[in-house]
Order: sequence, then structure tokens, then C-alpha cells
Amino acid sequence: MSDRKQIVIVGDGFGGLQATQKLAKNLKTTKITIIDRTNHHLFQPLLYQVASAVLSPADIAIPTRSLITNWKNVSVLMGEAHGIDKENRILYYQDKEIKYDYLVLAMGARTSYFGNDHWAKYTMGLKSIKDALKIRRELLLSFEKAELESISRKLMSHYLNYVIVGGGPTGVELAGAFAELSKRIIRQDFRKIDPALSNITLIEAGPRILSTFSEKSSEIAKLALKKRGVTILLNSKVVNIDEKGVHLTDRILATHNIVWAAGVSANPFGKKLGVELDSSGRVIVDEFCAIPNHPEIFAIGDMANFSKGYDKPLPGVSPTAMQQGRYVANLIIKEIHGKPRNKPFRYINKGSMATIGRMDAVAELGKLRLSGFLGWLAWLFVHLFYQVGFKNKVTILITWIWSYVSFKAGARLIQGPINDEENKEHS
Repeated sequence: MSDRKQIVIVGDGFGGLQATQKLAKNLKTTKITIIDRTNHHLFQPLLYQVASAVLSPADIAIPTRSLITNWKNVSVLMGEAHGIDKENRILYYQDKEIKYDYLVLAMGARTSYFGNDHWAKYTMGLKSIKDALKIRRELLLSFEKAELESISRKLMSHYLNYVIVGGGPTGVELAGAFAELSKRIIRQDFRKIDPALSNITLIEAGPRILSTFSEKSSEIAKLALKKRGVTILLNSKVVNIDEKGVHLTDRILATHNIVWAAGVSANPFGKKLGVELDSSGRVIVDEFCAIPNHPEIFAIGDMANFSKGYDKPLPGVSPTAMQQGRYVANLIIKEIHGKPRNKPFRYINKGSMATIGRMDAVAELGKLRLSGFLGWLAWLFVHLFYQVGFKNKVTILITWIWSYVSFKAGARLIQGPINDEENKEHS
């Protein structure tokens, strides 16, 4: 078979990028097109460090075009896919269309409020650079407003009250970062207020934080957060969020600084495929990561529900997306060269990790359990290793070394409002 095919990849995240790299290197005459609504590949695991003023956006994002410069058979289109004609193999994006022989959907996930979408008005999610910058802006502005108003010590904890909903890795990392920023990093920079009096609360509906980790790692993380002054509320269900704050079954946490890290849903494009979806909107795929009756269409990463041969769907984490991206690329390469599909996808669990703060993290790498300083070193190494782009690796390493030595946050710029609605509010 000829490899003069048209392969379209929607999404330049971990899965899409891995698929692109593998295909570009092995199918020199195949035309590969990446479509994404942003112009950059984002290293999402470090978004929380942008939100907590440690890193700048350019440290964890790299223009997609700069990644494909040497792959002459790869082109990039900035646009959003909005429709598909499966029978004629046509994908619609913006006001245009593109034909494909193979289609790889790696469109990621979005923040989910479990049917309470009106809560989005009062909370901040963390799925994009825009989200991270908004969190950073509101976090830093709260200190500036408190200093400006010269509020009393009695009102301090109420005024500087931060609530994070969701005790998974993102919530834990945000809580730890917020605590270190307010209680240590910027404490000496204000004259009228004491940032250390900030009240940081982490809410988890289940019996423990980091529920996908072992109970021992979960307990270590909980104690480490408490040591940093974070209040942890377990078995606490959020029943409402409004202008007053977060409503629990037994109390109201009054605050305007609410970060939602409790759930995600798949990209809504999955609904346009006309196939079965799970409760989170993920496309249920077969053992080859393809959708039913259309083996030329693949769904990978956060937008796919892969459970063939497993007791439950694979986790929506970057290693899953990366492994699926490489697998699908290999499958397409072999198929184009006349080889049949005969080896289903199998996920290799390389472990999980979450950082709690300076010199403190938990890491589970197979049977190996690390915590404290060793866990932190493992976390640093892994995140630097998987970071895309040499410049980004160097920049992040230098920033981390400087932060470690000086105990300072170097990205404390408060930018202007980031959308029209906020511009009106602040005009």
C-alpha cells in the first residue's frame, strides 16, 4: 500500500504530539495535518505553578509550529473542529473542511461541574494558560486589595480566604503552592497585612485526598498540607456555590476565591460522532482505540474511555494519552504498509506523583514508594524529562533553582483583565 495518505490529528496535547512525532518520522510522504484551537503545546502538569506565580506561561508552553519545523510533511492549522461526515471522511473546522484517510481525535477534557454549570460563574478552573493566569491574577490581587484597605487582623483570615474544591493531584498541588506563597514567600513583602494569616481550605467529597494513591501516600500528603497550614475537609460534599461562597451540607465558606479542581468532562466534540459515550462524555473505543464501525477514526487521551481488558477505564492522565498516541501511530504505520491489526493497546502504568511543596512530594513508581525530599527529587526529574523543548527545560530548571535558593516567586506580575466582561467590570 502507498503511504500517500492524509492523516488529520485534532489536538496538540500529549497524545496528539506523540502521534505526530511517530507518524512524521516514519511516513515521509504522508500528509499530516494538526488542528488545534490554540497555537501551542501545553505542559499541563505544571499549570498550577503558573497559577501560583512560580513559572511564566512561556515556560510550560511551546508554539506547535516550532516543533514541526523539520517535518516537512506536517502542517498546522489553528482552528476548532465542529463537525464530521464519517461516511465521506470529512472533518469540518472553522468555516472550512478537510478530507482524511485517518483521523486521530486527541482533544482533551474540560472542567466539569457535574451538572451545575452555573457554578462556573463563581469559580476558576485550571485547564488552560488563560485559567492559570486568571487564578494568579485573583490570588495576587487579593493581597494587594487587603494591603490597600489596611484591613484589621481580625478580618484578615476572612478577606484572604481561598477554597480549593477537589482533593486530587491538582487540588493538592494548588493548596500546597498557595500555602507556601502566602505563608513564606511573600510574607515579608507587605507592610500593613500579614499574608501568613491567609486561610486555605481544601475540600474533598471522599474519605481521603489523592484517592488514586495508596492510603499511606494519601496520609503523608494530608499531614504535609496540614503542616503548611492548609485546612482539609474530607467527606464534605459541595451542595451549592454562589456569590456568598461555597455551601457545604453543614456550613458556608465565605469567599470569592474559589478554584474548582473536582472534575473533568470530555471534549463535547465526542457527541458529534454519533457513538456511545460514558457518563463523562468520553467516547467508548474498542481495543485498538478506534470508534465502532469506523476503524479509521481513533479517540485517545482524556476524550476516550478505554476499558477493554480492564476492570475500569484507564485514568485520564498524560502517560495514558502519550502511550495511546504512540500506539495509534504505530498501528497506522503498519496498516498503511499492509499489516493487519492484531495487537490491542495495553497500558503500562508507570506510577503517579504529586508535589506538596518545597522539598516535599509523594511518588508511587510501581512498587517503589517515595515521599518527602526523595519524592520531590523524583517529581522534579520526571517533569523536566517530559517537558517539551530544550529551552523550556533549561528555563524551568533555572527558575526552580533560583526559587529554591532565594525562596521567591518570580512570576508575580498582575496582568490586566483577560476578557471583555472583566474589562467592563474594571473600567
